[in-house]
Amino acid sequence: MKTIAAGFFLICLASAGFAQNLYDVASIPQGLKPYANAIVRNSEETIEIKEADNVIYHVKEAITIMNKNGDDFARIVINYDKGRQLKMVKGSIYNQFGLPAGKFSEKDFTDNSAISNFSLYEDDRVKYYKPGTNTYPYTVEFEYELKQRQSLVLPKFLSAYSSEMAVENSSYKIICKPDLNLRIHESNFLGKMQTELLKDQKVYSWQINNVKAIREEPFLPDSHTFLTSVEVVPEKFSFGGKPGSFNNWEEFSKWMSNTLLKGRDEIPAETAAYIRDLVKDISDPKQKAKKIYEYMQQKTRYISVQIGVGGYQPILASEVDRLGYGDCKGLVNYTRGLLKVAGIDSYYCIVYGDHSRKRSIDASFASLQGNHIILCLPFKNDTTWLECTSKQIPFGFLGDFTDGRNVVACNEQGGRLMRTPEIKTSANLQTRNCTFSINKNGTLNGKMETRYEGEQYDNREDLIDEPYQEQLKDLQQVYLIDNLDIKSFKLKQEKTQQPVTLETLNFEAQNYGAENEGRFIVPINRVNFVKRPLKEVRNRAFPVCINHGYVDQDELIYQLPEDYKVEERPRNVQVNTSFGNYTAKVELQDGKLVYSRKIQLNAGTYPKEMYAEIAGFYQTMYEADNSHFTLVKK
Repeated sequence: MKTIAAGFFLICLASAGFAQNLYDVASIPQGLKPYANAIVRNSEETIEIKEADNVIYHVKEAITIMNKNGDDFARIVINYDKGRQLKMVKGSIYNQFGLPAGKFSEKDFTDNSAISNFSLYEDDRVKYYKPGTNTYPYTVEFEYELKQRQSLVLPKFLSAYSSEMAVENSSYKIICKPDLNLRIHESNFLGKMQTELLKDQKVYSWQINNVKAIREEPFLPDSHTFLTSVEVVPEKFSFGGKPGSFNNWEEFSKWMSNTLLKGRDEIPAETAAYIRDLVKDISDPKQKAKKIYEYMQQKTRYISVQIGVGGYQPILASEVDRLGYGDCKGLVNYTRGLLKVAGIDSYYCIVYGDHSRKRSIDASFASLQGNHIILCLPFKNDTTWLECTSKQIPFGFLGDFTDGRNVVACNEQGGRLMRTPEIKTSANLQTRNCTFSINKNGTLNGKMETRYEGEQYDNREDLIDEPYQEQLKDLQQVYLIDNLDIKSFKLKQEKTQQPVTLETLNFEAQNYGAENEGRFIVPINRVNFVKRPLKEVRNRAFPVCINHGYVDQDELIYQLPEDYKVEERPRNVQVNTSFGNYTAKVELQDGKLVYSRKIQLNAGTYPKEMYAEIAGFYQTMYEADNSHFTLVKK
């Protein structure tokens, strides 16, 4: 008996040891560790489409957090509402040796309204959990299950949430009835989808293994161009309690307009009467639209709600009218209704909005894409686009958040893919004129006047509605001049269709010039300069993507102290390339030093082999921008 018992004990001990060491960091393949702040050890996503209005989504995942920069990947965020119910959630935490360090369950999650304090979105909620561990590496293993009452929007399979993440093992399965046809879109998937029939079900599966993290490279393309993803849409689905089907963008637009948008843009009678009276003396439809748009801007305010939270259907226009707020969907739908009262047609347009990277709707696959909504007014020979979430943006101007990309325009007759106008590099202009004087104590007194146009129009958008003292505080982070003391500041916006922002700044900066053995060493440019050169990247993996081109022109005129002369000054620099031009020139004129600087960076995607040349371009600018001139007594 003792021998049998001892053998049984050893088997149990071995089994326990195997389970405990499953997430030992030492077992991670060495090739996955470079550049990875987190590593997905194992991820299993399963979507079972039982019926068109009964879908079970099950997730089981273990992710190892390698360092503090990976902490955000340990967060578990679960959005739910009346149509998406959480059935279970649990998890465990392991230390670097794969040994248990704690457990958590649903009671440990924080449960909040996804959009707090706004009744239009009170049904949208989020459960949130983040481990309190600060000893690295550690592993979080979790599992949860959701039941959703629609089959149109299924969770997309992503190899990784971020380029900073490596993946050891990851799988994705769709289980459905054999006669349910699926439309499937794979991006950057190098394997092969597997299918299997099991009794009365068909299983589609995808598997990826040993995917390395992406080294951070300046001017990376948008991650969707290189990360693996799989999107699945049933040909026949249920959404919002109604059956639906589409196979192309025209059918999608009809479905969207006749299902999610129909009847939701009705304006209350009192407001409709006001709108008709507001534009009764205006004959030009575009001027009518401008008047109505400006009314909407003053009446409403924007509430930031991601398109996937708060549903894909806009709030009733009557509710936005009553409460005076809405997300992008609600405000576009409301504006559309106001325009309809005046007999002006418009298109509800789905777009990917992003200031830093331009991403277009994927024309090859009709689905609920995008993260933002804008409005299109198809005037004859004068298509006009409206951003409805800003109180400040001029009528007919989009800016860098949505310009120059494909959108889906929806209407009852069947919409289409359209493209928003692109603001060209030469129009994205910042022009600055500075008049400075330096006294013999090294104090700089200055006045700067700056004009922002094109995509640079909203460079100061964050300051517009700020209190004056807050504006001054923020400007300390914009203009990195030591000892900056702002005496006065003024912003003015000219809200034409080619809008302009005008900025005037008066300031003083003590010790701007550093004294050294009777000489003053003075920075040539602390107004608009390259803060650091681009990092060296050998064997770059991706093309160089410059999303937004621009032109900056600066002229700084320094009035010098009467009893000082310029002993040394920076050399003139001129560089011309296919991706940009740079000029810096210094002249002496009647006791003044005149510094002129111009940079033009051209938008475009350039071969990865050009990165060294682009880095050299930035190095030249960095050195020139951070140079000095020296004053000495006459």
